[in-house]
Amino acid sequence: MPALPLSTTHITALVAAATAAPSMHNAQPWRFRHHRASGTLELRADLGRALPHTDPGNRALHLGCGAALLNLRVAAADSGLHTDVLLLPEPADKDLLAVVRLTGTDRPDGDLARLFPAIARRHTSRHPFEERPVPDAVRDALSNAADREGGRLVFPDRWHVEALLEHIRDVEGRDSLEPERLADVRRWTRVGTAAAGPVVDGIPEDAFGPSGRGGLAPVRDFAGRRAVPGRPTAVFETIPHLALLGTSRDRPEDWLRAGQALERVLLLATLDGLATSLTSHSLEREDLRELARDPRSALGFVHMVLRLGYGPAGTTTPRRPVHEVLDIL
Repeated sequence: MPALPLSTTHITALVAAATAAPSMHNAQPWRFRHHRASGTLELRADLGRALPHTDPGNRALHLGCGAALLNLRVAAADSGLHTDVLLLPEPADKDLLAVVRLTGTDRPDGDLARLFPAIARRHTSRHPFEERPVPDAVRDALSNAADREGGRLVFPDRWHVEALLEHIRDVEGRDSLEPERLADVRRWTRVGTAAAGPVVDGIPEDAFGPSGRGGLAPVRDFAGRRAVPGRPTAVFETIPHLALLGTSRDRPEDWLRAGQALERVLLLATLDGLATSLTSHSLEREDLRELARDPRSALGFVHMVLRLGYGPAGTTTPRRPVHEVLDIL
């Protein structure tokens, strides 16, 4: 079918849904460009929002942009549109991550469209979860959601969970010796006076969650050594329910697919009543990332560790206005 001429209002709504996606430290490293003549929408990397010390290869940047692309596809399906997506179409243009052609369809993708209500409800929860398991049927559905986007979601055994938690403790110690990595975190966290005025990106202090005084959940403390007046403390779960999301290969196009798989999993988990949080802390170190996968599994490269469970929903984090990320030509 030919691409549809869409109104500015419609394009703006699609991009608004896309930008609700998660990204490392909520840096929102994306831009969109709509070409009226061709009816296409470009997804582009905003390298000014990259994290050079934490994510030098821009893998996490691609994951976040992939998650935004999935949200765009969900919003399009919800409005009765079909999306033809071409990843990395111009090798000479490294900023151009995807071109999306929006067309009409008489057979909307109902599986994608039903995820739309979860876009506004999905937030990272840095609160304790209940000590109860996620049912096998839910886990199977989440794994299937990742498969449909070219990713894999696996649930590690107890010994593997303990190893992952040890890796995270290891990297927390390493970070204290590398101030340039801490600088990336400080750039994107808003504490005290840094939170004054309108906030459109980063992680505000009310989204840090409570300070842990027990438990083993891998929840990154974005306050670090900075005092946050009035911040509560809490005991987190002792047996966190973790999942690993990855792909068989480790190229930029695989990172974009992994980002789409990640967001599809998160949206379905939200619809299923689960709270979710993400950690890539140990995966930011190449040696620990190689140890993250279970050698007995078919998972080639791990891109994200998910924490799933039943508990409080996460806090809304700010988003940049659409007019700052969307160009219409």
